[in-house]
Amino acid sequence: MNMAFDYKKEYKEFYLPKAIPEIVTVPKMNFIAVQGQGDPNAEDGEYKASIGLLYGIAFTIKMSKKGDHQIAGYFDYVVPPLEGFWWQNGVAGIDYAHKWISLIRLPEFVTKDDFEWAIREATAKKKQNFSKVKFMTYDEGLCVQCMHIGAYDEEPETVEAMHQYMEKQGYMLDITDQRYHHEIYLSDARKVAPEKRRTVVRHPIKKI
Repeated sequence: MNMAFDYKKEYKEFYLPKAIPEIVTVPKMNFIAVQGQGDPNAEDGEYKASIGLLYGIAFTIKMSKKGDHQIAGYFDYVVPPLEGFWWQNGVAGIDYAHKWISLIRLPEFVTKDDFEWAIREATAKKKQNFSKVKFMTYDEGLCVQCMHIGAYDEEPETVEAMHQYMEKQGYMLDITDQRYHHEIYLSDARKVAPEKRRTVVRHPIKKI
C-alpha cells in the first residue's frame, strides 16, 4: 500500500520546527487562497466561511484521481495544514480584526488550469460560490520561525523571542505589503485545548 505524501513529514523544516527560534529560507509555493477581513472567531464570520471554501477546493483536487479530470503528474497526498497571513498595524500585536489571507498549500503538480477546473467542479457539485478562492504563488524567502505551543493569544511572547533571536543574528524584521506575518495551524482548534495547540509562527526578515 502506497503511503500518501505528507508535506508536514517530508518538509519538517517548514512545518515542524522546534520551539526555539531559527532562521529558514522558504521556497516559492502555490496555494489555494481566500482574502478577507474580520474577526476569525466570529461564528458566522468571513474567516470561518473562507476555511470551508479552501477545503472544498483542496478535496476536489485531492479526489480528482477518481473522476474524469486526470491531473498530469498526480500523486496521492495528505492535504497540507491550514495557514494564515495576517496584516499587522504594529509589531506589538496582531490586529485580528484586520485583514487576512487564509491558505492551503497546493501540490506542485497542480497548474493554474487544474485549479480553475477544480473551482468549476466544486461550484457545480456543491452548488456553492467559490469566486473568492484564488490561485496564489508566494515566494516567502528568508524568515525567522518558531513552533508556538499554546493559545493564540500568547503568541506575542513567541514573536518577541523570534525578534530577539533575529536581531542577535544580524537581521531585522521585513514585514511589508508583500511579506506577511505567517501562521501554520498544526492543531484543529475545535478539538485541541488552547494550551496544547501547535502553530508555526513565521516572520520575514532581511540582513541589517
